[in-house]
Amino acid sequence: MIRTIIIDDEFNAREFLGKLLIRYFPDKFLILDKCESVDEAIVSIEKYNPELVFLDVQMPNKNGFQLFKELNKVQFEVIFTTAHSEFAIDAIKCSALDYLLKPINYIDLLETIKKYDDKQNKASQEEKLRLLLENIDTGGSEFNRIALPTENGFELLKTNSILYCEADSNYCKIVCLDGRNLVLSKTLKYIEELLPSSIFQRIHKSYLVNLNYVTRFNKTNELLVELCNGETLPVSVRKKEEFINAIIQKK
Repeated sequence: MIRTIIIDDEFNAREFLGKLLIRYFPDKFLILDKCESVDEAIVSIEKYNPELVFLDVQMPNKNGFQLFKELNKVQFEVIFTTAHSEFAIDAIKCSALDYLLKPINYIDLLETIKKYDDKQNKASQEEKLRLLLENIDTGGSEFNRIALPTENGFELLKTNSILYCEADSNYCKIVCLDGRNLVLSKTLKYIEELLPSSIFQRIHKSYLVNLNYVTRFNKTNELLVELCNGETLPVSVRKKEEFINAIIQKK
């Protein structure tokens, strides 16, 4: 869900926009807060770290543009809401995603949300390309590295330093040989696409293992693999033959 804050000095305007989002986009938006002033919004933004902000332009004391002057960082998309189209130029200068003219209607809101989705999808593709360039083979496999996206940038790891990866909803835990655990806000499928398939094998919907560190496969009763650190992980019935073939080919 898109973490969202609505900023408007008019109570009815805040409530109306909130109801539009909930009614027409169920399960898409998480409305974190509704603020009536720039000062209140700054506190809320720093507290909740939203992904998207609907920002009214005309407000008493401080207008919507003043928000950008008082924030240290703007790490969210902005959609201005205004009753006057002449503010559109100023909105563009502030690099806003879009602006909506009041009274807001469903058609305009739908187009604006589509712009948001398109921009997020494009950013995701650009990130994958950047990671791909980071992961180009530059020599022997023992020196190959993978750039894993973190909250503050990237974590560079040698691919063969990764023992296994474990899914946890929309997060993924990377377990390393040295005992370190990295938790990334990416799915296991996303990480699987970055790692070389010649080394990493999916053995279960929740596990991706480095074949170099599999020491034993137990296929009696419960299907399990044992890794070099002594840990055991389950192998799903559906992945059993694929895993066995991968081990044979690896040898």
